[in-house]
Amino acid sequence: MKKRFLITTLGAGLLVALASCGSDDYKLSVVAPQGAPAVSVASLAVNDTDSYSFIDANNIAEQFTANQKDIIIAPVNAGAKLYKANKSTYKLGAVVTWGNLYFATTRTDILAIQDLSGKNVTLFGENTINSSLAKYVLDLYNVTPNYEYLGSAANTKELLASDDNAIVMTAEPALTAVTNQLKQANKTVTSYSVTGLYNEFSTEEFTQAALFIKADTIDNHKSVVNEYLDKVKQSCDLVTSDVESVANSIITLGNTGLPSALPVLKTALPKCNIKFKTAADSKAAIEKTANIDLKQFGGAVPSDDFYYNK
Repeated sequence: MKKRFLITTLGAGLLVALASCGSDDYKLSVVAPQGAPAVSVASLAVNDTDSYSFIDANNIAEQFTANQKDIIIAPVNAGAKLYKANKSTYKLGAVVTWGNLYFATTRTDILAIQDLSGKNVTLFGENTINSSLAKYVLDLYNVTPNYEYLGSAANTKELLASDDNAIVMTAEPALTAVTNQLKQANKTVTSYSVTGLYNEFSTEEFTQAALFIKADTIDNHKSVVNEYLDKVKQSCDLVTSDVESVANSIITLGNTGLPSALPVLKTALPKCNIKFKTAADSKAAIEKTANIDLKQFGGAVPSDDFYYNK
């Protein structure tokens, strides 16, 4: 009887030891573009600055081919296009931003979106999904403007600030910053959410930026990945439930490319449309977005193996 008890005790101890040896304390490395996508992880990054890098959005695509960071936050179409071309191993784990684009103007003759017909409208990024979305949305409303282009949302924001006749597409939180600036000059900005207009015609939302996970990291540290996804969801939820704490995290970080004024952030962050949805829950919306302009997704909707599911 004593012998059986000893064996059982030793067996239990061995299981505990094995479980302890099997615990995974791997630390993920994360890179995100400066701007609205950085909001989704700001509350995590502020407590772990060594693990996070925030870089110019124009340089985010090369992170996929570098294949170094465990987690990349990037435009959905960029990750999908590179994956389809076999230039990336990164799988989509969740969508975190759902459109922070706005048409904006200080013109007093723009009273409805239909008033953009026949006017000059300046978009940013001529051959991007953002421009494709803008055109798609205006087509839905039978609006036919004359399109002009600048390189970035910052460029169109500056045009809005300097030209009283300008009608631009820009993005939050830049829009809130320039709206406050122009208000001091007794000018009023009229704006229309591009994704809000899109959603009026679609049962699926526009998917803008997502969290991508390196395949090797999934294979070797799946439990860590799953735990991290849960943390990102909590971080995204804070943008709705405690926007001031997120704003303070952004100000403390100081390297996210976002405004550093608390009042601007508190107004702008809810308009950035930050929301966590798993790959499975986002799949239909991603396919809808892809069909706006398939060439931005490599010519086809993403294959099933592009999506990571816990």
